[in-house]
Amino acid sequence: MREIELTAVTVEFPGRVALRDLSVRLDQQRIAVIGANGSGKSTFARTLNGLVTPTSGEVRVHGVDAVRHARQLRRRVGFVFSNPDTQIIMPTVAEDVAFSLRGRGLSRAEIRERVADALARVGLTEYAEAPAHTLSGGQKQLLALCAVLIGEPSLVVADEPTAYLDAANSRRIARFLLDEMPQQLVLATHDLRLAARCEVALRFEDGRLVDHGDPGPVIARYERDQDQ
Repeated sequence: MREIELTAVTVEFPGRVALRDLSVRLDQQRIAVIGANGSGKSTFARTLNGLVTPTSGEVRVHGVDAVRHARQLRRRVGFVFSNPDTQIIMPTVAEDVAFSLRGRGLSRAEIRERVADALARVGLTEYAEAPAHTLSGGQKQLLALCAVLIGEPSLVVADEPTAYLDAANSRRIARFLLDEMPQQLVLATHDLRLAARCEVALRFEDGRLVDHGDPGPVIARYERDQDQ
């Protein structure tokens, strides 16, 4: 089951409502989330792994209730932030990836093997013993992805994962997320070219889901409204 379902979800923060009575059901493999800053798209993304708890309503991700079973949800949903420095916490590349496996009952040999496989998957094998802070911006984002993927989530939520990257690294991260990664993806982005490569697009405005469907028409309507 890879269905994401939100039912009558409202999220309130002090002084503002970030999401308003949101109901949507999604089962596509690649899901784009677009909208202006403050529209609610990041809040929506963060409800999917329990970073934000709904004030009311229900969030279910792959059959798991996001509020009642938050710990189980975090095992199933990996979250990638726009700034990878907020996710890198260990001194070396290999140590940072291995940190995600703590508490899973694996032997040291099993951890080493899984770390090696994960680094190979994102092309960082040669940097395994390098200090994580010496990596380039694109390499850091790949490291953040690697640390998420080694936990074998069924869903990856990426919130503006190319925001801090140059064009070449943006393409590299986009290619990995959209073309190579087998997990279901929710991609919150201002880059409408990336959104267009997804199977469905959701557009948020003032905390409301105002449009969703095939990315082409949704993006066209968004661009038209932005020009007015």
